[in-house]
Amino acid sequence: MSMPLASQAFSLPSFIDKSSDKVVDKENMALIFDRYKDKLATLPKERGWTCENIYMYQGFWFESMHTVSIESLMALQDTFEARPNDIYLVTLPKAGTTWLKALTFALVHRTRYKNRDLLTHPLLVYNPHTCVPFIEVEVFENTPTYVDPHLSRLFATHIPYTSLPQSIHDCGCRFVYLYRNPKDVLVSLFYFANKLRDKSLGQLTFEEAFELFSKGIMLSGSYWDHVKGYHKVSLEHPEKVLFLKYEDMITDTTSNVKRLAKFLGCPFTEEEEATGAVQEIIKLCSFGNLSKVNKHGTSLDDVPNHAYFREGKVGDWMNHLTDDMSRILDEITEQKFHGLEISF
Repeated sequence: MSMPLASQAFSLPSFIDKSSDKVVDKENMALIFDRYKDKLATLPKERGWTCENIYMYQGFWFESMHTVSIESLMALQDTFEARPNDIYLVTLPKAGTTWLKALTFALVHRTRYKNRDLLTHPLLVYNPHTCVPFIEVEVFENTPTYVDPHLSRLFATHIPYTSLPQSIHDCGCRFVYLYRNPKDVLVSLFYFANKLRDKSLGQLTFEEAFELFSKGIMLSGSYWDHVKGYHKVSLEHPEKVLFLKYEDMITDTTSNVKRLAKFLGCPFTEEEEATGAVQEIIKLCSFGNLSKVNKHGTSLDDVPNHAYFREGKVGDWMNHLTDDMSRILDEITEQKFHGLEISF
């Protein structure tokens, strides 16, 4: 599965090579939104987290008129061409996406930047969401970020497994899937949504967020069906899907980062381990370090960079859920994950 780092070359987003930010093509985005507006009008909808409505498509829920949206998913399904050496980082929103992007980017490009001044490392200049783009965002570009056919491409996505573009299913791509305790996902999503929520709708209450979440109504959700979809593939094709738990990543970061590097095809050498390369990457990608870097600026959909960093802790749900809320989510989780080796 693993290959020497030197032989597993990953392409860089063009803005890093050229030191200029790449901006989503607004005209192309408007054309895509218009192309699917009639189809959108036929879909079931519920009240949304950040906007008025969220729509059900192929059994999951998606927002509209954003870069990561139901329109970008439909466009991807119609046009995206995957490659066999692609790697996709998959998460539900607020399940550790930002951290996984940072760690993976640092791992696959570590030889490229190890001799440079640390202050020039892309992760200390750009948000991790800029360093590892969502394929949902790439579909709006006339010229995709990654164009070299000979280099491995690194993307992220929130798309459920069954809704991925057919070319991804067909070409043997690899996936890294990170899941997190649903209770902590709920709490983190609640705070994140209220930072982005349309002001005309007023603030989303925690009781409202709990009701939506427990019904499976969240971006790219239900939570449980999303996790189960990738877990099933990880059991059938363990060489294809690396299935990671956020809590394990927190508890034993070193072992799991080494495991991630091996799966990506860039395992640490004995010399690297002896000289502290693993710990350097963990420190570079730490919550404290990245949150300091991202105090200013914006990224996707003009979201403030600091909005992606709240606490990143395990067990914060205990400060927010009532006993009844906790019991209800436990019951749903036990029912949905019955017989599966998924626990918290």
